[in-house]
Amino acid sequence: MKSFLISDNVDTFLALKLAGIEGIYIKNVNEVEKEYKKALARDYGIIFITEKIYQAIKEEVIARKTSSKLPLITIIPDRFGFADNKGKITNYIKESIGF
Repeated sequence: MKSFLISDNVDTFLALKLAGIEGIYIKNVNEVEKEYKKALARDYGIIFITEKIYQAIKEEVIARKTSSKLPLITIIPDRFGFADNKGKITNYIKESIGF
C-alpha cells in the first residue's frame, strides 16, 4: 500500500520524504483542495495530512472518511505538535478520568 503526504510544513515534508513517503509541500493555501483531489484520484492506501491542511479542507476530509474505507486519511502534527494539544495520550487519559 502506497502512502502520500500533503504538508504545509517543510520539515514534516522532508522527514517523511526521507522515510520513503511520497508527498507534496504546499505553500499556497489555494492549492490545497486541488492537490487533495489529485491524491484521492491516485491509488494510495494512506494519505497523511498536516493539521493546517486539514483545517483548510475539513469538510471534504470528513465526507471522504465517512463514505469510503480507502484511502485511510490521517491527520498528523507538524514538528511543533498539534496546535490545540489534541491527540496527545495524556489528554485522552485526563478526559477519560474526568480531569
